[in-house]
Amino acid sequence: MHRFDLNEIAARPWKNGGGSTREIACWPPGADMDSFGWRVSIATVAKAGPFSAFPGIDRQIMLLDGNGLQLVGAAAGIDHTLQQRWQPFAFSGDAALECSMLGGICTDFNVMTRRGQWSAEVLIQGTEALPGHSAAGLCMVLQGSFLQDDALLCTGQGLLWWDMGDDQIRSPAPLLPRDADSRLVLVNLRQAGR
Repeated sequence: MHRFDLNEIAARPWKNGGGSTREIACWPPGADMDSFGWRVSIATVAKAGPFSAFPGIDRQIMLLDGNGLQLVGAAAGIDHTLQQRWQPFAFSGDAALECSMLGGICTDFNVMTRRGQWSAEVLIQGTEALPGHSAAGLCMVLQGSFLQDDALLCTGQGLLWWDMGDDQIRSPAPLLPRDADSRLVLVNLRQAGR
């Protein structure tokens, strides 16, 4: 288990000037956009424009903050309003999408997996969460705070894990919400054939 804090992850501006991305993790570590198996990131969208296409990639996007986005890809039959927080939307990275703003700057959570190699399950939880029960994954507090043993995770903080192939059995302690309004996102990443 590795702990992370979004406040400690630098944002990289997009080439088109439309926003920036903070990469939480990718597999294998250091992989570029053409070679990753999976990638989890936070994007800040500042203006309308095209969404980059990622052939062979399955994507899930979820609004974190702001008024949201309208995603349209006529050829792929996609016309989706991303307006409600914490509602994952899955789509093919093959699709060329146009993004329009529903208001000001917004922030979204992104999970990308290489089709045929990895798949992702994205869950929003306000009760006990069990990290570490998939080959790789992460959890991040969206609101409030969670306790794991004596360790406190607050908004924007989380845990990241991956299987190093050593067949170790992990049984980490559960994450427990500190109040009824606490929420986290749990991403379980599974390798094809395992």
